[in-house]
Amino acid sequence: MVRATRSFRTRKVADRIKEIVAAACEGKIKDPRLGFVTITDVRVTGDLQNASIFYTVLGDEKERKNSAAALESAKGVIRSSLGRELGLRVVPTIEFHLDALPESAATLENLLAKSAARDLELDAQRTGADYAGESDPYRKPKQ
Repeated sequence: MVRATRSFRTRKVADRIKEIVAAACEGKIKDPRLGFVTITDVRVTGDLQNASIFYTVLGDEKERKNSAAALESAKGVIRSSLGRELGLRVVPTIEFHLDALPESAATLENLLAKSAARDLELDAQRTGADYAGESDPYRKPKQ
């Protein structure tokens, strides 16, 4: 697992890598397998040797697999673009990771929808229901 970026320089390099890779996905990579890819995050190690690039793909599982294959095959083109644009002594090695954020968000949305449906069911059961004992179970002082 790659550590999160720490210093100002690593954050700046990570942001620049994100811009360069996004531009490369839009223009330089002509692979027809590449779908609608969004670069969500880049994490660079402190020594700027390795970069983990997180991306999402709009579409189904087949489009995700095709886009992953296209990004892997275009790794050299992307890395050479990074070398030209960054101006670092050593160009970081890159790894692509499918970002699980959309799946997590979809799971949370499903859970919230189920919870709302269950709340509606409970509301429907409560209407017209009577108390097991008195409506006010607390003792009152004698008059």
